[in-house]
Amino acid sequence: MSGIWLAVVGGIVFILGYRYYSKFIAEKIYKLDPNYVTPAHQYKDGVDFVPTNKFVLWGHHFTSVAGAAPIVGPAIAVYWGWLPAVLWVLLGTVFAAGVHDFGTLVLSVRNKGQSVGTLASKLIGQKAKVLFLFIILLLVLMVNAVFAWVIANLFISFPASVVSVFIQIPLAIWIGYSVYKKKGNMLLPSVIALAVMYLAAIVASYVPVLQIDLVKYFGGEGASSVFGLSATSMAFLVWIVVLMAYVYIASTLPVWKLLQPRDYINSHQLIVGLGLLYLGLLFTNPEITAPVTNSTADTSWFPLLFITIACGAISGFHGLVSSGTSSKQLDNEMDARFVGYLGSVGEGALALVAIIAVVTFFPTAGEFTATYSSFTAASSAGLGVFIQGAGQLAAGLGIPVAVASTIVSVIVVSFAATTLDSSVRLMRYIIAELGTEYKITPLTKTHVATTVAVVSSAALTLIPQGPKGFGSGGYLLWPLFGTSNQLLAGISLLLVSIWLKRLGRSYWPTLIPMVFLMFMTLWAMITQVLGEWAPWAEGSDWMLFTFGAIILVFTFWILLTAASAIFKNDRDSVQKSA
Repeated sequence: MSGIWLAVVGGIVFILGYRYYSKFIAEKIYKLDPNYVTPAHQYKDGVDFVPTNKFVLWGHHFTSVAGAAPIVGPAIAVYWGWLPAVLWVLLGTVFAAGVHDFGTLVLSVRNKGQSVGTLASKLIGQKAKVLFLFIILLLVLMVNAVFAWVIANLFISFPASVVSVFIQIPLAIWIGYSVYKKKGNMLLPSVIALAVMYLAAIVASYVPVLQIDLVKYFGGEGASSVFGLSATSMAFLVWIVVLMAYVYIASTLPVWKLLQPRDYINSHQLIVGLGLLYLGLLFTNPEITAPVTNSTADTSWFPLLFITIACGAISGFHGLVSSGTSSKQLDNEMDARFVGYLGSVGEGALALVAIIAVVTFFPTAGEFTATYSSFTAASSAGLGVFIQGAGQLAAGLGIPVAVASTIVSVIVVSFAATTLDSSVRLMRYIIAELGTEYKITPLTKTHVATTVAVVSSAALTLIPQGPKGFGSGGYLLWPLFGTSNQLLAGISLLLVSIWLKRLGRSYWPTLIPMVFLMFMTLWAMITQVLGEWAPWAEGSDWMLFTFGAIILVFTFWILLTAASAIFKNDRDSVQKSA
């Protein structure tokens, strides 16, 4: 079977979902109002609250949520066969992710741009707010560790991508200054910046001196470096320090100086990247060599599929971006459908092409099975297989494989860096909220909160030892990232459902995906926390068990608090009407 058919079917589903279902949600469920004064105008401060063109905001939102996760998750999940992965990406995007991202954006806009964590206090109660903030805090901490680990490893594996990625930073600052201080247009400068980045990537692919290969600088693989670390471990340490210094600065700057223009460039990167891969698919017409389903899998796809593919189907982190940064920049409430729902559709398209790149990469089914021999093997190989597979598709357009692989790695790193930047900014907000809640004044200060976020993220990335050696934090945390991410999405959908119910509107479009997601995720998490990771289990993992147990307890606590609040409201309504 040709991989083109998966792209055609997926494209039809996404177009119909946006054209009809999102319109129904916008008009009948969320009831968008073009005259509503958004927080971007109401609280305009030039730092976080900035009215933004919907195309620019879509670029920020899309690239903030479309990090490495919608690539890594699908690239791993094809272990169970391409059919389950494709179905979850398509149906999850249309009926769950779009509704979730769109809904959390509108909910925040209608409540002064507050985050879903803060809104939990209004909708469920003060206790739920604190519990929810702690869950979010743990999640963004894991996001920071996972994405910092991914970026550092990509820099080590693809040193030709480094120059291009770092060139983007001054280019983005220049664009931000040109647009917001001189009232220029962002499109042309962004296209120029993208051309400069890709030219740098092409040149670096052929000129070794432009490849920032720290492993080679420290003596090559196997060599010992300072602090008793190997050359690879030392390179990893240096990249983590550089990344943390960068996100500290980036997350404290006004959004117009770096965040928005860089994300706008990245939105074009994503369009270019998707265009290259889908056009490459059309020209190469590769055959799918992966199995439809894997009957010999060592782990069941049910329910693990629904937490392995989080971003690309539905992701709680998207709700944090929607309510944390995007809601503060929405110019007109009518733009929420374009930014929120279409943003999730774009990520679904990325997840779909990631699946296609992987399942068409191997010449034979036997080679796929050898690489994806177990779930553990799939988890380790997934991202690398995608980059090679994507490079193979792009090579169908006449682009040399080495250049194509470098450009793909630049795109992946750029997205991951955008997510890391937004995540650290969100973590700063949450730490400040907790500081206000518990009257710890220093934590409410921007630089103190950012320091806590950056230092804790670096520690979680670097300290754990694991199968990847020094700094295995991101790799070790990946299994918990999926479950906690989906729990957060379920709780966010619960908040939107409660809000709709109190407004007297139909809440079934948000309640049904919420119930499905909570059932699958709690089932998977209980199995992992009490079975695989527990101290009494063979192959236990104290870090995953500790984090997982805390999140699990907090989640049940929130659900019980929510049920109590809903029951109380219903009972009060009955008493008032009697």
